Amino acid sequence: MDDQQLLRYSRHILLNELGVEGQERLLASHALVIGAGGLGSPVTLYLGSAGVGRITVVDHDVVDETNLQRQIAHNLARVGSPKAESVRAAIGAINPDPEVITLVQRADAALLDSLVPTADVVIDCTDNFATRHAINRACVKHRKPLVSGAAIRMDGQLSVYDPRDEASPCYACVFPESSDVEETRCATMGVFAPLVGIVGTLQAAEALKLLTGLGSRLTGRLLMIDGRDMAFTEIALPRHPQCAVCGSAALT
Repeated sequence: MDDQQLLRYSRHILLNELGVEGQERLLASHALVIGAGGLGSPVTLYLGSAGVGRITVVDHDVVDETNLQRQIAHNLARVGSPKAESVRAAIGAINPDPEVITLVQRADAALLDSLVPTADVVIDCTDNFATRHAINRACVKHRKPLVSGAAIRMDGQLSVYDPRDEASPCYACVFPESSDVEETRCATMGVFAPLVGIVGTLQAAEALKLLTGLGSRLTGRLLMIDGRDMAFTEIALPRHPQCAVCGSAALT
C-alpha cells in the first residue's frame, strides 16, 4: 500500500482483526456482485469503500425513478442509465482504487460459468429464484463461497453457502428448485426502504469477512430479519445429502 492507501484505510488497519495484512488481502481480492439494485447498492458501495481491489457488477436493468426510494447507489441524474454503470460511478465517487467491471446483461448459466471461477466471493443481490439457483449451481460447481440475501415487504434473510465446507448446505438445500415457494417482488408487494440497506450491509460484512478470514461466518445459518419489530432470528441449516445440486449423487 502507498501512503494515500494507508491513510484511506487507516480505520481498518487499526483493527486487530484486520490490520495491514487484512487490508492487503482486500486490495488483492475479486468480488462478483450479481444485481445492482436495493441489495446491490449497499453491497457494492461498502465493498468499494473498503478497498476490494476488483469488483465485477452484473445487472441488465436501467435506473428508474421508482428505484430511488431504496437503491442508494443511484440518483436522479442517472435515471435511464444502466444500473451497473451507475454503481461504477457511485463507487468511483467514493474510492478510485477498485477496478469496477460492469456487465449490462442477464446473469445466465453461460455467463456465470465464465465469471464465478475468477471470483473470490460471489454476492447474490438478485430478486428471482431462477437466477438465484443459477448462481448457486455455478458456485457449487466452482467451489466458490456465496453470500445470499433477500428482502421483501418488511422481511429479510441472509446466509452464506460455502461449498468448500463439507458441512455447509447450498442454496438449493434450503430452497429446492422443485419447491412451491411463492415468488414475490418489490414491484408488486413493496419493500421497506431501510430493510434492503440492512440486508445488503450485512451481505457486504459477510463478504469482507470471507475475503479476510475475519471471525465466523453465517455458513450453515439463516438469519431472518423482521423489520416490523426489528427482531433477528437464526435458524440452523443442515446440508441435505440428496440435494439435486450439492448432494453426493449430483457431484459424482
